[in-house]
Amino acid sequence: MTSPIEAATGSGSWRVAVVLGSGLSDLGRSLTEASPIPYATIDGMPTSGIAGHEGSLYAGPIEGVDVLVFAGRVHLYEGHSPAVVTTPVRLAVEAGCEVIVLTNAAGGINPQLEVGGPCLISDHLNLTGQNPLTGPHDGRGPRFLDLTEVYDKGLRAAALEADPALHEGVYAGLSGPTYETPAEVRMLAGMGADLVGMSTVHEAIVARYLGAGVLGVSVVTNLAAGISQTPLAHEEVAEAGRRAAARLERLLRGVCRRLPELLERA
Repeated sequence: MTSPIEAATGSGSWRVAVVLGSGLSDLGRSLTEASPIPYATIDGMPTSGIAGHEGSLYAGPIEGVDVLVFAGRVHLYEGHSPAVVTTPVRLAVEAGCEVIVLTNAAGGINPQLEVGGPCLISDHLNLTGQNPLTGPHDGRGPRFLDLTEVYDKGLRAAALEADPALHEGVYAGLSGPTYETPAEVRMLAGMGADLVGMSTVHEAIVARYLGAGVLGVSVVTNLAAGISQTPLAHEEVAEAGRRAAARLERLLRGVCRRLPELLERA
């Protein structure tokens, strides 16, 4: 049976999937030089109504590696379940992807992080109150998934080789849609979080469940509430993501250059 990604792209043998967060959708075209495939034309793909999430799939080679680039995602706060939020990851693995790169726009809790710059995710806190593996076990992965290493060390090393100035940090995933209060940000800092956002954690869990390696990259688009001296606004978050696109593109290209070697070792 032809998978939705194969039906949309004409191929079912992709190796890497990249999910682009708020304000980063333009990277889809610049990375692949491919034409957009609207999510609405892909069977089972949910579409987002949030500004900065284009809702298109770009499919093509990046540095010689066949890559699916999902320009935009859907979120819990739009009323979607974890199962729907993780649809792109499931479809990508079904289409052959062995590596999932998750990007997002995040608030910076750690004051050492550069606003407007990317930060590798070393670990996460799932504070959404939900887990995408809840429910009957489908048998595609372990019933009780070990999350000792969600974000692959080898992929993180390749990212650091491509951009040695990168910081690493712990990402706290909350459900949104409100930004956090200053008290909540202080709580998150006390829990060890460096970054905070409204996505990524469920996608990372499902990718690991299905056996894919995960690389997480946050673009620090603003300081979190209580640290920032100005009110937070989505328009500014999306704009900061767009400004960071060039550096993120260099990072992703650098990682893709190393991927054949890393995948061969695996």
